[in-house]
Amino acid sequence: MKSNTSCSDEERYKVRKLEITDNNKGFMELLQQLTVCDSISNDEFKKRFEELKLYGDDHVICVIEDVTSSKIVATGSVFIEKKFIRSCGNVGHIEDVVVDSSARGMQLGKKVVGFLADHARLRGCYKVILDCSPDNKAFYEKCGFKEKEIQMVKYFI
Repeated sequence: MKSNTSCSDEERYKVRKLEITDNNKGFMELLQQLTVCDSISNDEFKKRFEELKLYGDDHVICVIEDVTSSKIVATGSVFIEKKFIRSCGNVGHIEDVVVDSSARGMQLGKKVVGFLADHARLRGCYKVILDCSPDNKAFYEKCGFKEKEIQMVKYFI
């Protein structure tokens, strides 16, 4: 029998949408584990948060909070692209998926991707797409994605 003082992983790791207070829970530091991500002020965070809120359910950032430490340990985002093709269909784009190095191997990335893909499906998307490195291909295949075509990029800065 489990002790009342411990909680299951389901209780410990809360999957939800980004909240304004998450800046103080290590959200930006988590993104720094993914890519180049400079520190930003609380005002800059709030301004971007409010700007993204204007998109409503067409841009969602998912986080997983470790409620025992009040730390954000995983995140990812999805935005909905409005198309003319496919009878004015919608496509979900998943971006910026990262799990804290201390919490990897616990299926949290899979939970984030599942949350984002489900959101896109519920918003009427006919597909959801993402880009990843060859090192992450097997992970996304486990999440139900398959390789298709080639990614191209042109950076401006």
